Amino acid sequence: MTAKDTIRRYFDAFNAGDTAEMLACLDPEIEHHVNEGQIRRGTGKFAEFCDHMSRCYRETLTDMVIFANEEGTRASAEFIVNGTYLETDAGLPEASGQTYRLPAGSFFSLKDGKISRVVTYYNLADWVRQVS
Repeated sequence: MTAKDTIRRYFDAFNAGDTAEMLACLDPEIEHHVNEGQIRRGTGKFAEFCDHMSRCYRETLTDMVIFANEEGTRASAEFIVNGTYLETDAGLPEASGQTYRLPAGSFFSLKDGKISRVVTYYNLADWVRQVS
């Protein structure tokens, strides 16, 4: 499986709401760099993050473009987040089912065919404007 295949599998699982399949793509010591947040280490912390996000947001990623280096150790993806804000997230505007559309990107490191680091970026101020 190539790095692009691994990233595609990861995002297909995201779009399907299949956290177990997402976790299967990850190295056990995954470093998850959360936009505007702290680094979370390990699949346990990643699963907790996914549970929280699923409770507060329903998102589908579209217009996906995946890039990878020849060695298969680094990859990135650019996409559009199409979402619905379901439950108020601490420190953010009140949720009432608002929808949003937001450009975003993720950067990955891979080790032995598994994702060992993921960093995701999006414009939080744009998201706040859309849901306020």
